[in-house]
Amino acid sequence: MRTFDLAPLYRATVGFDQIADLMDRVLTNDPGTQTYPPYNIEKTADDAWRISIAVAGFSDADLNVEVRENALLVTGRKSEDEGERHYLHRGIATRAFERRFHLADHVRVEGASHRDGMLHIELKREVPEALKPRRIAIAKAEPAATETRQVEDAETVN
Repeated sequence: MRTFDLAPLYRATVGFDQIADLMDRVLTNDPGTQTYPPYNIEKTADDAWRISIAVAGFSDADLNVEVRENALLVTGRKSEDEGERHYLHRGIATRAFERRFHLADHVRVEGASHRDGMLHIELKREVPEALKPRRIAIAKAEPAATETRQVEDAETVN
């Protein structure tokens, strides 16, 4: 059950849609929130991250990683070539999944690798040059004409 209604925020602001959407996603208390497969998000540098997802039992062909509209979508679907296997105990879950990670502006996916049952996705923030802060040099002001005249008058008096 959600305790906050964000509708007034949408009516009273212009241009803050991303913030309102983010708050709406965070405040949504959905009991069906997916917990499979487990994942880690690791900060590898000031502007770089690694998402590691445990995908035991999945091959490279069973996994799909794509970026759409500032969202990273990771899906896994096991091919149905199990054949006539009869399990006494099946503890390795290979059910289909979809994980969505919302990316901030200017965060892009550098690459993905699959090794030892872990899918690693590398992310990096690259702020465009136009948006980076820049230092403005302060030019030394030339003396005004009246200041120059006062200096000249003082020299003629002495």
